[in-house]
Amino acid sequence: MAHTPQRLVLASASPRRNDLLRQIGLVPDAVAPAEVDESPLKDETPRRLALRLAAAKCARVADTAPGAFVLGADTVVAVGRRVLPKAETEAEVRACLALLSGRSHRVLTAVAAAGADGRRAERLVESRVRFKRLSSQDIDRYVESGEGLGKAGGYAIQGRAGAFVIELQGSYSGVVGLPLYETANLLAGLGFRLP
Repeated sequence: MAHTPQRLVLASASPRRNDLLRQIGLVPDAVAPAEVDESPLKDETPRRLALRLAAAKCARVADTAPGAFVLGADTVVAVGRRVLPKAETEAEVRACLALLSGRSHRVLTAVAAAGADGRRAERLVESRVRFKRLSSQDIDRYVESGEGLGKAGGYAIQGRAGAFVIELQGSYSGVVGLPLYETANLLAGLGFRLP
């Protein structure tokens, strides 16, 4: 029996999300980053922020890709109710690392999917990460590497910052940017045939 072709569109410019999908055999037919304002709303919790942004990215791209499965995601790093920025400067990377040094933080990754039939679903995965106490040399070397630029919370767990992690509870792939177990189940629940 022949299957109807299915298209998967990733609503994210993140090469990490693309790599993670490929890791489980999902190769997007298109990558269509959605431009949305990622500023938190007044009194918005980190959880609500992640879910709102993932849903907005998915919706924006789904509206332009009828009949496709669309996947949007957003990752928020939080200490308490405080949302850390997606670090755009070395000073922001330094400030994030100083705040995360020697303490636990939450990484909230929301995934939103649209089915080919227009149905929508979303999931939020919360992981806890604890960093060692970082010396000024640790921070200097990491900032110099440039790896934290453009990353939520100013670090990439899959890179050099992996050496800072004492403990991780939750989804490693979720901390990288896309929780694979939840993503696969979300797509399957909307009728996507997984490889």
